[in-house]
This record gives sequence, structure tokens and C-alpha cells, in this order.
Amino acid sequence: MKSEMPVKYWKNMPEARLIPELIAGADRAAREMQEKMPSPGHHRTERIVKRLPLTPEAEQSDELPETIAGARKAASTCTRCDLHKFATQTVFGEGPSSAEVMFVGEQPGDKEDLAGKPFIGPAGRLLDELLQEAGIDRGRYYVTNAVKHFKFVPRGKRRLHQRPNAHEIERCKWWLDIERDLIRPRMIVAMGATAAQAVTGSGQGILKRRGKVELLADETPVFITIHPSAVLRSGDDAAREAARADFLKDLRALARHLR
Repeated sequence: MKSEMPVKYWKNMPEARLIPELIAGADRAAREMQEKMPSPGHHRTERIVKRLPLTPEAEQSDELPETIAGARKAASTCTRCDLHKFATQTVFGEGPSSAEVMFVGEQPGDKEDLAGKPFIGPAGRLLDELLQEAGIDRGRYYVTNAVKHFKFVPRGKRRLHQRPNAHEIERCKWWLDIERDLIRPRMIVAMGATAAQAVTGSGQGILKRRGKVELLADETPVFITIHPSAVLRSGDDAAREAARADFLKDLRALARHLR
């Protein structure tokens, strides 16, 4: 405030009378906010929390796995960010180790977290359906997420999805880069802002970038599109149908690039 307005003018501001009280009570107010925050603990995750090392000293090893199977095993005890404390398990990518295309989403959802498999929930079923309509065989490609643990906030018996933050995306990029190095895909499909941020370094302007191909520094092409969950959240039936048609248009454009 001092940098914006000299103190001698504060007396002309009615709200300035509140400043001493706000400063004096700042620590107490911060503690009260922390105490009111909902506990992220969940009965499904107790067994995971008990067996994982949760201390700061338990940093993930930087030793590089040599196979996808080895990477999946190493990721099962990942502690690179705090999301491992609350998710049921790591959800690693799946698909042929020689896949030509890697699909990257945001993070596992509730069903994926419980099953340990990517894209098996509503968004995954929609993706399967539209890939088939576009003439793309999902079984030939590798499917993964930018973040390998489910981030959520508990609401009663439900777990509501929360978008990963920049720190969590950056910490989990370790695993995504390992997947890229081991799979060596001919093309990467970034679905949604989080995936685009993890793959290209920017998650901005997805609607303007969708349906287009961008090149990484190593000249790997990246096809940008929305996440299938965005279709499911589009609103009423008419809006969802329009979003579905647009997503299918993107996937058909992708199919042409893959020929």
C-alpha cells in the first residue's frame, strides 16, 4: 500500500481505520481458515497412506526406468507431489510399448482411481465411442494422463474432481517425459488445457488451438483438442450434442494426420 499511496494520505480513506486490526489478527485469521478446511482423508485411501513414506525426506528417486513396465512399477509408489497422500493409487498409462500415437488427458477420475486404469469412466467411454466413429483404433495407441493421481475434494460420500495446479503438473511431468522417451510416439494428442500445458508448456487458448498440430522442440507433432469430459459438462442436450460433433470433427482431422 505504501508503494501505491503515501501514509500521510491514508487518513482520507475510511477503510484505513481497519488496517491495524487486520494486521494484528492476521495470524489468528489464517489459523482459523486452515482449521475450517475440509480434511481430504478418505476411507478408500487409508491403506495407501499407511504404506507410503509421507516425510519430506522420501523424495522420489531420479533413476530412470528402462521399460514401461518398470516405469509403471516405480510410479506406483510416487511421492513427487502431495496428491499421492489422498488418491487410492497411481494410474499409469496403458497401451502398446511401440504405439505410434500417445493420447494425453488431464488426470484420472474417480472410477480410474479405484480401478487403476486410465479412461474407463464416462469420459473414457465417450472417447472410445468417438475414436471408433472417427476410424481410430484406440487399442493401437498409448493412453495416459498428465497427472497420475486423482485430485479431488470430498463432499460427503462423493469425491469431486479438482483441476491439478502448475506445481502438480510440473512434478508429474517426470513420468510423462519417461513415457514419451520409452514409447517414442510419432504423434502426441493433448486433450485439454492441463495436457497441453504438460506437453507443450502452455495450456492457454485451447479453443483457438484445437484441431491443429504444433511442433515441439524435438519436432514431435502435437495435436491439440479438448478433453472429452468437456463434452459431458457442456450443459443441456443440445449443447452436449454440438460439443460432441465438434470433438468428433477434431478426431476426424486427427485421423487424416495419422494416415
